Amino acid sequence: MKKKLTFLDLFAGCGGLSEGFIQAGFISVAHVEMDAAACFSLRTRMAYHWLTANGKENVYSDYLKGNISRTELYSCIPSDITDMVIHEEINEISLNGIFDKIDKRLTGKIDIIIGGPPCQAYSLVGRARNNGMFGDKRNYLFLFYAEFLKRYQPEFFVFENVSGLLSAKDTAGCRYFDMMMETFDKAGYYAEYRLISADKYGVPQKRKRIILIGARKGKVFHYPELKSSALEATVNELINDLPKLHAGEGKYHSYRLSAAHDYLYKIGVADKKFPVTFHVSRPNNSQDLEIYRIAVNKWNKEKTRLNYNDLPERLKTHRNTSSFTDRFKVVSGDLKASHTVVAHISKDGHYYIHPDINQNRSLTPREAARLQTFPDNYFFEAVTEKPSLATAFRQIGNAVPVYLAKQIAEKLKEELANV
Repeated sequence: MKKKLTFLDLFAGCGGLSEGFIQAGFISVAHVEMDAAACFSLRTRMAYHWLTANGKENVYSDYLKGNISRTELYSCIPSDITDMVIHEEINEISLNGIFDKIDKRLTGKIDIIIGGPPCQAYSLVGRARNNGMFGDKRNYLFLFYAEFLKRYQPEFFVFENVSGLLSAKDTAGCRYFDMMMETFDKAGYYAEYRLISADKYGVPQKRKRIILIGARKGKVFHYPELKSSALEATVNELINDLPKLHAGEGKYHSYRLSAAHDYLYKIGVADKKFPVTFHVSRPNNSQDLEIYRIAVNKWNKEKTRLNYNDLPERLKTHRNTSSFTDRFKVVSGDLKASHTVVAHISKDGHYYIHPDINQNRSLTPREAARLQTFPDNYFFEAVTEKPSLATAFRQIGNAVPVYLAKQIAEKLKEELANV
């Protein structure tokens, strides 16, 4: 009988990284996350996996249709399934309590620890917008990550973060990345990293992130090289099966679609069994919509981006005209990869304008989720049972693309077969 491979997910977010590992055949021991809404998203996803594994897809389908409440959904699954999501901030006060909760769930060894701490402290954009990042406690969350490595001694770990990590420094001018590598070394792990662009591996998004993989010392370790794969559809082809909407239109629950592009089925996004949710568009004022039309026309006709300073004076409301002049940006529907989806999409949609001028709006959460390769049956929760656009966008923008995570997981699964 084959051993079931397990993972522990730290700083889990709404579960993009862990979903990839589950799709690759790994079993989750626990997910640790401080954001309450993301924890509900994780619990709902664990409910999905349990229900589909136990022949109760109709219960999950009813939930996506809005026929039953979240409370009713959770009542249909064992409490042990939802309890695997640990709603805690990881810090010096909570650490031992989190260990206790994980220990109670353990029936064997944890094979892999995955996760990446919040990236605002390392992000180049975050540093540009806020010079107060020097004293941010999030700069040092890797120290707690190492404590989990020392306690559970997995064979491997996967640590994901923004490319700005390579240049971020503390007040003494020391790189956090160097401190991190030294910390992992002292914890007993040899680690290597690659700067990976997701579009090179089948994700329709030019998203560059550091993927650091560590192996327990004492074994021969070579960084698992992913096999590059071509994108087989344009962005338009990956979102055009969704109903056409104008600004402020759409619904959170239950669109039934006829068929999506073959590529979406190939990478595990489209699903004929369940309805599609979260295809709802932000409302916009007339001024924003006029700017959107200008931006889309400029992209479609000239293949150039709108510079804020080129707008008519009557449409300019921002005082800052020297930086972030590309604040209105069209998603390149005629190309095979969009620009990066980030959490700022929760603030406004100006950086993610839909390429169809007739729809004249920004992306919906479902469209953004497709660019992040989340399955169409993934539901993004809020703290209350009432769905939230901003909350869904934030979770989607912070996540690791699921299809990329799955490929990393599959490579590590091969490595574990040799342990």
